Amino acid sequence: MLLTAFYSQSFAQTNKTDSLINVIKTSREDTVKVNTLIALSGSLLNSNSEDALRYANDAKILADKLGFKRGQAYALKSIGMVYYFQGKYIETLPFWKQSLNTFRSIGDRKGISNMLSNMGAVNFNGGDDENAIKNYLESLRMAEEIGDTLRIATALVNIGAVYFNKQGTHDRALQYYLKALPLSEDLGDNDAIGTSAVNIGEIYLARGDNKSAMVYFEKALKAYKKSENGNVPYALYNIGRVYGQRKDFTLAISYQQEAFNLAKTLNKKLEMSQASIGLAETYRQKGDYATAIANFITAKDIATEIGANYELKNAYQGLAELYEIVSDYRNAYKFQTLFTAIKDKLYNAEMDKKNQVVTLNFDLEKKQVEVNLLTKDKALQELDLQRQKTIRNATSITGILLLLLAMGLYRNYRYVRKTKKIIENEKERSDKLLLNILPFETAEELKEKGSATPKQYEMVSVLFTDFKGFTAIAEKLTPEQLVEELNHCFLEFDLIIDKYNLEKIKTIGDSYMCAGGIPVVNKSNPVDAVKAGLEIQAYMDRLKVERYAKGQDCWELRVGIHTGKVIAGVVGKNKFAYDIWGDAVNTASRMESSGAPGKVNISGDTYELVKDQFNCEYRGKVKAKNKGEIDMYFVEA
Repeated sequence: MLLTAFYSQSFAQTNKTDSLINVIKTSREDTVKVNTLIALSGSLLNSNSEDALRYANDAKILADKLGFKRGQAYALKSIGMVYYFQGKYIETLPFWKQSLNTFRSIGDRKGISNMLSNMGAVNFNGGDDENAIKNYLESLRMAEEIGDTLRIATALVNIGAVYFNKQGTHDRALQYYLKALPLSEDLGDNDAIGTSAVNIGEIYLARGDNKSAMVYFEKALKAYKKSENGNVPYALYNIGRVYGQRKDFTLAISYQQEAFNLAKTLNKKLEMSQASIGLAETYRQKGDYATAIANFITAKDIATEIGANYELKNAYQGLAELYEIVSDYRNAYKFQTLFTAIKDKLYNAEMDKKNQVVTLNFDLEKKQVEVNLLTKDKALQELDLQRQKTIRNATSITGILLLLLAMGLYRNYRYVRKTKKIIENEKERSDKLLLNILPFETAEELKEKGSATPKQYEMVSVLFTDFKGFTAIAEKLTPEQLVEELNHCFLEFDLIIDKYNLEKIKTIGDSYMCAGGIPVVNKSNPVDAVKAGLEIQAYMDRLKVERYAKGQDCWELRVGIHTGKVIAGVVGKNKFAYDIWGDAVNTASRMESSGAPGKVNISGDTYELVKDQFNCEYRGKVKAKNKGEIDMYFVEA
């Protein structure tokens, strides 16, 4: 999958670069010159990395001299961008961290969102999914706060890439990509269009739907050629993969070799490694194992150089499998071990202790050879007359022992590989189940520490829904129909609250409960909750029209929202449940029960936080059970 990282300027034509150079020659030492140097660095990223780095450093020096903070931040970003495009992620991160801190010091939220997204790309390429998704989510929330559509689309693509990289979460990745593509098309940003399209294509390719995959890969290639951003090799590489699935190896190799050559010309080492892996896979399908191994080794060397752990994992896996096919079991074991180690690193799993058995067999083999040699030397000294006979016997015994050890080694290798596969599959299933019942951040803390610490949140918007006349209509339905009706509604509610970054807490009978501002703190949750409530009621209105047209009954829904303090945490030992507690929860429940069907009823506390964005009808002080009189409002629009 492909990530998006922002840079200051698009890759320019030669005449534009010459024009910027001429401006530099006649410019005064001021902020305009700083910005021009940054633009010049961006225009050279794809053609001359040395000059791009030099101009970015010149911009940083001049910005420091002038005390021009904004210029300092963008210059630091440009320096990091040069290293990023060279695949030097270790060198990239310090400059982008400095840039982020500088943007924060001047309150530039656009710059902050930009750098968080870029740093997420570095963490992701280095295999650190946990920090990557934290960066992306923070970038997305800030982009949404300032209404920056391009950065919203970018964050959606990058979050999707993290989910694509996990087993069992491709559907969720596709949801993010499909949200990003229309946003990118509305902007007319060819780079963003290409990145969204190529990632959607990869999901369809993984599903075996190469027809749909080709449509999106060709869309990406067309967009990338217009953007001149250097991502053309990645689109070519994926088109080659489609032809590989179709067994058209000639075209597959042609596209993948073109991808490698272009990436090499652009000095894009990550794409060189990916194209080499694509060539290796095609040659393996073709039955040319020697050429496949050579391409995997090329991919391995490049990935090692730049620290591209995912490509390194794929290269190790391919080499392990191919060496097994050609009966080179020692190399097969070597690369299987490397593959297991890096996969454990990427997915945060412990090494299986059974690997120690295989390692021990190697040590035993060496010791046995030493014992045989000592025994042979002693026999030669004591029985010189029987020297030839002893040598023949010792050689035969050594050969048999080595053969037995080799057989045992191979059997243990196969056993370890099979066992590791079972363990990995079970772990992936467990992770998927855990994420279905707990928020991502809470699940990660639970796996790391064995427990999740309860947290208090100062501003959380709690939303309750409940159906009016549920019992009367339920009595007319069979149990199966009742569950189907509820599931139909709740599935739609799930999609809506996910759209507005709300966390589902639980359902109790026909009641549905969710909250915004947990487990990741944000300031937009009152608005998010009201938007979700309005959309839920709009959905129920559409459903009512459909049902009445068919002569069927339909439930009406009350929605209540309140904002306040809560405590959130995990309860239970054998069956985990993420829940929230506090007076705000009880008040939100009263907002629902004191509301009206088809309306979104909010408390006075929530109203104060959203009144600038919604038309609300004041209801006065309404008496709520166990709460006394509370100011309430109906949200109209």
